[in-house]
Amino acid sequence: MNVRPTDLSYSDFYRLLISSVGPRPIAWVSTVSAAGQPNLAPFSFFNAVCGKPPLLVFAPGIRRLKPVNAAPDAPFTGEVKDTLRNVRETKEFVINVVTYELAERMNLTSGEYESSVNEFALAGLTPRAATLVRPPMVAESPVNFECKLYQIVDFSSEPGGASLVIGEIVYLHVDDALMKDGHLDADSLDLIGRMGGNQYARTTQRFEMVRPKGR
Repeated sequence: MNVRPTDLSYSDFYRLLISSVGPRPIAWVSTVSAAGQPNLAPFSFFNAVCGKPPLLVFAPGIRRLKPVNAAPDAPFTGEVKDTLRNVRETKEFVINVVTYELAERMNLTSGEYESSVNEFALAGLTPRAATLVRPPMVAESPVNFECKLYQIVDFSSEPGGASLVIGEIVYLHVDDALMKDGHLDADSLDLIGRMGGNQYARTTQRFEMVRPKGR
């Protein structure tokens, strides 16, 4: 199969994209609105991109919605997700990691809910006060990154588009049970990653390779 992205429908190319790029780490992002309403949602377009300054990125997409009472062939309209709106308002967020044990509750928070819904309560999660930012952390998550907004890059406001949120880590929380000799014992962190469709992967099957020496 050899095609240009424009040769396929948006949905067909998107399915190819997310099925071939993976496993993708999951940012479980907690935010609050300017009025103080908490929100929690997962994003699999996520990664660490810089060590100095320490930066994390995630990309909330623009929802593809049909207008109310629209005809079946009516075009989709775009709507900004609550997470992005909250980050614009408050300039703060927390990225919580997702372990296999938390997978089902993470999935519960992925629904398209009204902004008045508290996903912490919906998924039976415990909000824990952060140290330097207003949004609460997920207490059940073993690693939490408190972030201040560094920059937002808006790619497209069209349905299916996205914005890149860049956050600077200002405080890090790691469960003491994961620490070994002053370092994070990565083998004890049972993270999951997103594959295509409804598939996820566990990161417990690992192997090592020694990086070759350069010049």
